[in-house]
Amino acid sequence: MSVQDVLDEAERAIDEVLPTSVNITKIDFEASTVVIYTTDLDDFTTDSEVIKNLAEKLKRRVSIRPDPSLLDGVDEAEEKIKEIVPDDAEITNMYFKEESGEVIIEAKAPGIAIGKKGVILNQIKRETGWAPEVIRTPPIPSKTVKDIRSYLRAVTDERKEFLRVVGRRINRDKRTGKTFARVTALGGYREVGRSCHLLHTRDSRVLIDCGIDVSSNEDGNPYLNAPEVLPLDQIDAVVLTHAHLDHSGLVPSLYKYNFDGPVYATAPTRDLAALLQLDYLKVAVADARNPPYKSSDIRNAVKHTITLEYGETTDITPDIRLTLHNAGHILGSSVAHMHIGDGDYNVVITGDLKYDKTWLFNQAVNKFPRAETVIMESTYGGYHDLQPSRLDAGEQLKDIMLQHIKYAEGKVLIPVFAVGRSQEVILVIEEAIRKKQIPEVPVYLDGMIWEATAIHTAYPEFLNNKLKKKIFHDDENPFMSPMLKQVDSMEMRKDICDSEEPAIVLATAGMMNGGPVLEYFKAWGDDPESAIVFVGYQASGTIGDKIQRGYDRISLTEKGKTIDIDVKLRVHTCEGFSGHSDRIQLLHYISGMKPSPDRVIVSHGEEGKCTNLASTIYKKYGIETRTPRNLETVRLY
Repeated sequence: MSVQDVLDEAERAIDEVLPTSVNITKIDFEASTVVIYTTDLDDFTTDSEVIKNLAEKLKRRVSIRPDPSLLDGVDEAEEKIKEIVPDDAEITNMYFKEESGEVIIEAKAPGIAIGKKGVILNQIKRETGWAPEVIRTPPIPSKTVKDIRSYLRAVTDERKEFLRVVGRRINRDKRTGKTFARVTALGGYREVGRSCHLLHTRDSRVLIDCGIDVSSNEDGNPYLNAPEVLPLDQIDAVVLTHAHLDHSGLVPSLYKYNFDGPVYATAPTRDLAALLQLDYLKVAVADARNPPYKSSDIRNAVKHTITLEYGETTDITPDIRLTLHNAGHILGSSVAHMHIGDGDYNVVITGDLKYDKTWLFNQAVNKFPRAETVIMESTYGGYHDLQPSRLDAGEQLKDIMLQHIKYAEGKVLIPVFAVGRSQEVILVIEEAIRKKQIPEVPVYLDGMIWEATAIHTAYPEFLNNKLKKKIFHDDENPFMSPMLKQVDSMEMRKDICDSEEPAIVLATAGMMNGGPVLEYFKAWGDDPESAIVFVGYQASGTIGDKIQRGYDRISLTEKGKTIDIDVKLRVHTCEGFSGHSDRIQLLHYISGMKPSPDRVIVSHGEEGKCTNLASTIYKKYGIETRTPRNLETVRLY
């Protein structure tokens, strides 16, 4: 069925469902959604069955929008909303989504902004034409979220045209001939880093993740020069499972080399990826390395991102439907479920997953209507990769801090990834100090940790219910504790390094391959009263890996010169903080799937861990397993 066929079918369905008195001004696509513009919006909103009937007839998502002529200008609408909403609501921000006719109103007292039985919302809609949604103001303002929303508002017209083009691509005519699906390993197979998969069907080519190995100086990019991938402008879409650079780090490069399609991700993944990518550029420039893209390419990626909620299904190509589910790894991380053809085949790509409830998230989803093939990670899939529980890990960290702060009056340095591990460590430290389990000392957050934490509070719907409730109560919000102090200047960092007082420092980068953590290590590396605590994965060859394995001297570069640091501080590892599933959790993830998959393809792990996990899955459950190498292709059907 062609694009015009779909639009003609929509017109016929509207004629059947709606009375002739309803004025339809335009029918168009917005990505996979059929958008119907009308000057008689109330005829739709008063009858909830109308949209449902249209969607069933078209077998597509349907959105009813007010004709643009009904909407006040953004500036005029903003002024009216400020007049309508009582001052006691304390509006802090408004974000206008011009492509959908919606306005998001942030308020410190959302109930007042909504009004009794929604009376204020109805007044806003009646007087401005905009459909209002009120959300609670995040307790920590995020510059990243604010900048991205402002940027998307500035490129509204470009984005409207982009979404229209995507809609036409998705609804293009399908090719004739036998259907098939295959996946090509482009990076992150029998290794950790540069994750990238190509899903190729008769009608589509989709990249899932496009990461960079930040620990590699020579071979850090996925194989985007493979003939299956080129030319890049023939790739239909990118699906981004989460924001860590080994999955998202090279996405902006695609736009540098003529890719102009959509990136599908959750909203927090979009925002966190932009934050990490910008920091990656900053570090590359500081290290006198040529970055693979510019900040303009990051903005281009943001402009082309289509955000999805968990459980929301959408067409992304003529023959692939995508649903994202919680992966439990970091904020917004997703398991991607791909439904191919008209019930032909289903593929699940886990990205990085945590099949256990954590202080931040619910455990990863492993229930799907169908999943013939699962492509899963194996970071901790080796025979001996068994992690302690979150509770045990928290107690271990408290013991380490007590030992070095109370008894030795030293420093505790914790290298962390800005996203995920840092927030969980903050929760443990805040509770320990609040309950007087360790002495009250300043807890310094250096690097992007504060901004990443702010993004967490901007998307509470992606957190577990217990934490979600806490962050909206000032007296309970652990991220607002007065003991947490943001390091916001080089002078402050130097003062902390030079101070003789006990302190806890969380600093990026998590593998110590750059970032402010190295400044603290230079200052305290030879102090036997202090400690360094690893709470995340350390890739082979990184500085963190060398310290963890017992090197007594580490060479670093400072202002072009090599300096040697004697490692005398105590070295500890708390395994239970990982955002990855351990071996038992990975096995339970597969064994708990109903119906059981026909095939498991193992990736994202060192070679021995990939092969060992694959062998165990086959022996225990009788499921076919594969462990491809990079550039190998597996035919799915």
